[in-house]
Amino acid sequence: MYASQFDGNAAFSGGGFMPSQATQTLDTGFSSAKNRDNQGLLPLTVKQISEASLSNDDKSNFVVDGVDVNNVTMVGRVMNRTERVTDIAFTLDDGTGRIECNRWVNEAVDSKEMEGIQDGMYVQIHGHLKGFQGKRHLVAFAVRPVTDFNEITCHFLECIYVHLYNTKVKAHMMSSVMNNPLQNGSKGYQAATPNQFSGQFGIDGLKDIDQKVLDHLQQPSNLGREKGVHRDELAQHLKIPLDKIMESIRSLEEEGLIYSTIDECHYKSTGNG
Repeated sequence: MYASQFDGNAAFSGGGFMPSQATQTLDTGFSSAKNRDNQGLLPLTVKQISEASLSNDDKSNFVVDGVDVNNVTMVGRVMNRTERVTDIAFTLDDGTGRIECNRWVNEAVDSKEMEGIQDGMYVQIHGHLKGFQGKRHLVAFAVRPVTDFNEITCHFLECIYVHLYNTKVKAHMMSSVMNNPLQNGSKGYQAATPNQFSGQFGIDGLKDIDQKVLDHLQQPSNLGREKGVHRDELAQHLKIPLDKIMESIRSLEEEGLIYSTIDECHYKSTGNG
């Protein structure tokens, strides 16, 4: 096993597969970043950055998968390294595209960090995303050589995980809340509780098997399980054939009542608000 620079506990402070913010805290292994802008880092690819839109609230920020992006972490190959008086410019190629980067060298520690960075080398970058006249570039505040190529795979897995969380899991949560508004005086709408989900959809004619699956997933002991419940366990506990369980799972997913967690076999109820 290699020592990954990605701190999962810090990145996903919500615990398990429910991050409160899909961002990564600054890695203290980057000594030159200690006194820099101490904001969260989002693992991204060049393609995601090229397709990002500008935030309506803050024109200096970009939006990726509905999340405001400011500081990012990236992994790729250095190209076209050019030394200038106050900074070093280079292009980062991560296989999904290329982005222009520059690293200011105002201090001795900055110069020392960049001495070993050469064309063709794979690096991990922590930086601040900027845009000018429609073109995106990265102002790096830390650049570190990749010493284990597993780090490249790890970075792309992190990008995939955060993308799926921000697009799939959040969508299921929002769908369940929007489809089941419960008036709460001056506070407007709030998320439904497990019992309210079961009651309402039972009245609306939710299929008997669907209701059984949903009721089982909404049991307090199962709501508290980080990885959710395996589909085989559902079939065994409810004494229902697996093919029927899978039909029910697909139906409940479409309704936004459940979502998959670590894989397409483990499921949790969205009605745990």
